Amino acid sequence: MFGQADDTRARLLKAAAETFAEHGYENATIREICSRAGANIALVSYHFGDKLMLYTEVLRHSRRAAKTPAADDDPETALRKMIRAMVERAFENKDQANLLFRMMMHEFVHPTAATARVVDEVLRPVYDRLCELVSAILGLPTDHQTTRLAVHSILGQVAHYTHRTPLLKRLWPEMDMATAEQREIIANHIADVTLVYLDRARSTRSARLSSSPRPSGPRRPKS
Repeated sequence: MFGQADDTRARLLKAAAETFAEHGYENATIREICSRAGANIALVSYHFGDKLMLYTEVLRHSRRAAKTPAADDDPETALRKMIRAMVERAFENKDQANLLFRMMMHEFVHPTAATARVVDEVLRPVYDRLCELVSAILGLPTDHQTTRLAVHSILGQVAHYTHRTPLLKRLWPEMDMATAEQREIIANHIADVTLVYLDRARSTRSARLSSSPRPSGPRRPKS
């Protein structure tokens, strides 16, 4: 996620991502990060300024590593790919792929001084892109209530399978999100449910508009 070059800055970013993911922003210490990176504490100030700026840079690097749907995909295909990417990123363990998600979970449970950075650097771009895709499918503005409700529903469904995994394992013991097959099933289900709703909302809106009485033109004065 942070490149293969074994320079001090890359090692600090890698160690910081692991430490922030394990302990959260508030409980992570510069001392532990530097110990993991094999670097002098003063080098954090030299390369990043302070802990918050180091945290911000980790978020930026993590976001750049995320795959995004191709720009030429139609909105429905792009939405499916985006939902799949969100599910995959939450559960993929290799190459530090889920460190960003774990960092975000700490902020959701215990908001800190870094919460605004998580929103600005990670959540806002994803949220805005979801709004664009849903808006295009519905034919409504990105800030329309129906658009936002649909986007929050997508986020809620993804969160359901990621935040409550230990509880869900008791309700559904066979569910194993560690397998690519199960993640694909969940991602497709979320996409299917979402697109059915969006299609129905679009059809209902079109029917309502077509049945609305058209305004009559100006009346001619009687002669």
